[in-house]
Amino acid sequence: MAGKKQFDVGVALDAAMVQFWRAGYADTSLDDLSRTTGLNRSSIYSSFGDKDSLYLRCLDRYAARYGSRYDQALSCASEEPLRAVRAFFEVTLQRIADPAIPDGCLIAQTAMVAPALSPTIAARAIEALHFQHARLRTALSAARLTEGDADDFALHLAAVNQSLAVMSRSGASQKQLRTVIEISMGALSRALHDRR
Repeated sequence: MAGKKQFDVGVALDAAMVQFWRAGYADTSLDDLSRTTGLNRSSIYSSFGDKDSLYLRCLDRYAARYGSRYDQALSCASEEPLRAVRAFFEVTLQRIADPAIPDGCLIAQTAMVAPALSPTIAARAIEALHFQHARLRTALSAARLTEGDADDFALHLAAVNQSLAVMSRSGASQKQLRTVIEISMGALSRALHDRR
């Protein structure tokens, strides 16, 4: 339309997502969002709604982007469960090592401050964490672990994955993060061996 500034919604959402990820929900102002997206306040409101609505869209975008990578990594779990879980952790390690994005995990940092956020945002973050657990449980069930073991390991591996994000944000090295992963991989390897 003549007279209306056009912009790429995906680019604006990515910019807002990185801003929220870097500074957190509470410490990101509308001025910050305007500066990082290149949109004025009225354009932000008319395109995305209020700050909560924009944050929810950013959480969904983040979950979809990395969720599809986790799903791809775990797709070979029925034939090669250890390789699949290693690939799952590699998704996280690659994200952590990417200099173009902040350390940590947008979902993990949202969950950590959930009591201070709106119930809708808190619920969305918790839902994403539950989905990660379910994704791992499905993969480990396909690897023919018992239902109880698949659920227990899924819970453990999801917790380890979130801890990697927290540790990276506090300055842990890739070597330290890989040490944490190797301990979990050793336990999973033993459980998979014992089921034979």
